[in-house]
Amino acid sequence: MIRVLIAEDQKMLLGALAALLELEEDIEVVGKAANGEEAVRLACLLQPDVCIMDIEMPGMSGLDAAEQLKGAGHKVIILTTFARPGYFERAVKAGVHAYLLKDSPSEELAEAIRGVTVGKRIFASELVEVAYNDDNPLTEREHEVLMLMAEGKSTNQIASELYLTTGTVRNYISVILNKLHVSNRIEAIKRFKEKGWFK
Repeated sequence: MIRVLIAEDQKMLLGALAALLELEEDIEVVGKAANGEEAVRLACLLQPDVCIMDIEMPGMSGLDAAEQLKGAGHKVIILTTFARPGYFERAVKAGVHAYLLKDSPSEELAEAIRGVTVGKRIFASELVEVAYNDDNPLTEREHEVLMLMAEGKSTNQIASELYLTTGTVRNYISVILNKLHVSNRIEAIKRFKEKGWFK
C-alpha cells in the first residue's frame, strides 16, 4: 500500500483529491494539510511514501516545504495550476520527483504516484516546454526559419515557403547563428535540439 499525504489550501479540492485517490486499491491517504508548515510537520510525523504539494499556499508554499523535505526519504509530487519556468526550475533543484498540472486526469496522478515510488521522475511536458522556451532567444519568425532549415530546405525554398526574399532569409539565418553562438546551420540545429526548443 502506498501511503500518501496531500497538501492543498483549497478545502474542496483537498477533499476531492483525497476521495479520488482512496478509490485506488493500492493507495491510502494518511494525511491532509492546508499549508506547507502543516505538510512538513505531518510528513515527519506520519512518514508517508509520497507527499503531494500545491505550490501557492498561505504561509509556507509547497516549494518551501519540498525544499525542507529534501533528503528526508519522501517522494514529493508538485501539483499546480501554474506553468511558470521559475517554479519548475526551483522544484527540480528541490529534488521533487514529479511536477504535474492540476488539469491532468486523475488517473495520471495515480500513475505518477506509482511511478515515483519505483524511482521514476515525471514532469508534465507543458512545464518542460515552458522552462526551455523561456530561454529561447529566437523570435517566432526566426524559429520558423530554423525549423525549415532542420527539414533540409535551401535558402530559396525557405524564402518561397515564407513569402520572403532570399536576402531576408539570409539575414534571418545570420541572426540565428549569432544568437545561438554557432558558425553554421548544422550547429544551429544541433544547439536548438540540445536545448529542447523544437516544438
